[in-house]
Amino acid sequence: MTTEARRAQLLDVGARAFGTQSFDDVWIGEVARKAGVSRGLLYHYFPSKREFFAAVVEQHADALLRSTEPDPALDAAARLRASLEGYLRYVQAHPDGYRALYRGATSADATVRALMERNMDRQARRILRDLPPALRRADTELAVRGWLGFLVSSCLAWLDDPAIPGDALVDLWGRALGGVLLTPGADVPDSGS
Repeated sequence: MTTEARRAQLLDVGARAFGTQSFDDVWIGEVARKAGVSRGLLYHYFPSKREFFAAVVEQHADALLRSTEPDPALDAAARLRASLEGYLRYVQAHPDGYRALYRGATSADATVRALMERNMDRQARRILRDLPPALRRADTELAVRGWLGFLVSSCLAWLDDPAIPGDALVDLWGRALGGVLLTPGADVPDSGS
């Protein structure tokens, strides 16, 4: 196996482990066993459990950002809808990685928290960039960050109990964003629903 393929394999096994267990409950020896490698080899790629967890979080944070990259050819409402659909597709394809990623938000590790903050910052900036100038205010930024928390929380709950279809979840996210941005007399792009 090439170095890149082995690293990808270890990150995949790590995502399953950290996505289904707390950080403290993940044992590197068990991860290595599931990957079919020695603990020493795993530590060759990732010098510590914290660095391994950080690498899993970073991989999924970056992949989620790529999956939600707005298409500049679309209008604002269509860009939002396409980004939300990309977000849902990512979550559906990588449920353990998504869980591991957002478990990192509560991590005591400064590196992991910084990765999470970077991810939320980029997502918020994308949304704010598409808003009409009258809505680009400090309170709007706070509202968008709150909505991102709702997005994550609702996604994690939906993964545990997908009681509504995915397209209804995307519609809910779009309506919720419109609701947090709504100010009297303001035009807010809808989710395209």
